[in-house]
Amino acid sequence: MRTDTIAAIATALSDSGIGIIRVSGDEAIPIVNKIYRNKKNREVLLTYESHTIHYGFVVEKDGSLIDEVMVSVMRAPHSYTMEDTVEINCHGGALMMKKILMTAIEAGARLAEPGEFTKRAFLNGRIDLSRAEAVMDVIHAKNQFALKSSIKQLRGSVFEKIKALREKILYEIAFIESALDDPEHISLEGYAEKLSDQVSFVIKELKKLLNSADDGKMLKEGICTVIVGKPNVGKSSLLNLMVGQDRAIVTDIAGTTRDTLEETIYLGDITLNIIDTAGIRNTEDTVEKIGVEKAKTISEDADLILYVMDSSVPLDENDADIMRMIKDKKTILLLNKSDLDEVVDLTAVNKLLSSVSEKRGSVYMVSENMEEEEGLHDGNDNIVMVKISAKENDGMDTLVHVIKKMFFHGQISYNDEICITSSRHKEALLEALESMNQVCGSLENQMPEDFYSIDLMSAYASLGKIIGEEVGDDLVNEIFSKFCMGK
Repeated sequence: MRTDTIAAIATALSDSGIGIIRVSGDEAIPIVNKIYRNKKNREVLLTYESHTIHYGFVVEKDGSLIDEVMVSVMRAPHSYTMEDTVEINCHGGALMMKKILMTAIEAGARLAEPGEFTKRAFLNGRIDLSRAEAVMDVIHAKNQFALKSSIKQLRGSVFEKIKALREKILYEIAFIESALDDPEHISLEGYAEKLSDQVSFVIKELKKLLNSADDGKMLKEGICTVIVGKPNVGKSSLLNLMVGQDRAIVTDIAGTTRDTLEETIYLGDITLNIIDTAGIRNTEDTVEKIGVEKAKTISEDADLILYVMDSSVPLDENDADIMRMIKDKKTILLLNKSDLDEVVDLTAVNKLLSSVSEKRGSVYMVSENMEEEEGLHDGNDNIVMVKISAKENDGMDTLVHVIKKMFFHGQISYNDEICITSSRHKEALLEALESMNQVCGSLENQMPEDFYSIDLMSAYASLGKIIGEEVGDDLVNEIFSKFCMGK
């Protein structure tokens, strides 16, 4: 099948040493041949062998010089797209890259859509959909874990796992269908027990993948973290400390922060998408009241609440309102201004908590030496308290330790285990698990074998969505539309 030829700038559109214009399609080499000359001013690109790089010049229609370049030639199918591909390495000025791109388009190429090169790699069978998605994950990786996980997926870790599970399921489907079509030669006697073992294995593997999904997504995208507290307790000071610069205005005037302030913060292996909010209190100030309501709304969607208290100021009804607001959210209570005389202690906080919520557990303190109380263990409804001083930069190591314990069971490891980081993959795995559980139910109820086949086929199709064998054009287009231009 012949395809039109596309072109795009493959590097960042900013001033740099080198820029790359990528051209791919059936006419890629002839098109670039029109605008390329070697050092002897000859049109010779058509004669170059695959996977060679050559010095020369890009020129206008009239032969006038545009730029001194290096041109790489990659002939089908041995290229990223499995099509003829030419990459023009030019000087990296934004104006220069745009000029060469327009020259290629005038010569017969068209401007590529976002992600169209990778889309062609997928459609031409070079990579599956999970590896295609991993391309952008590598580009957008925010931390070491996300990068390593994306590279493993790019190398086919998810594809190979899903492929193996689908092969097991397909074998059972084929066996059942063959036995139903030819009962004289293929017996189903005792098959239910054998199938039960295979189904249990697949379910176990699906659950293992799903157990990695929540942690994987947070490590890849970051933990949605909201800082809440009364005015003037040190929320903005905490944000500035974590960011490493004066990002938020800090004054002694209560209610200085009126709107939300968002930052992405990297704490070692952890990424926090953190939002500083207006101080929560009863107020008649119209603007401040809007800020308070916005803080409450944002908190509802948070993965983690950092509830900042001023240890030198007694608790009041505003603290009670915040306690009611955080409900069942994972919460770390930061007892700030530990360098001042302490008025608020653990007993007072627990007393307040019990007065506003009977369902919530207790507040547990984590000491500076990181001795862990039972409330820090994963899967409970307790609030963890850490003493900090944003002014003196005390308690931050303990805070990072607590976050790791709450979300990642204490440590973040880069082992060989597959980690699901895509919400789309998680959804497909859940669908497959539901179908396999249906097979279990049919086996337990001794249903006819064709019932097994229907649910097995459904699980097979759901897993196929992950690698792109069971997806429609609309979904494919949606996925690749999120890619950057030139990739």
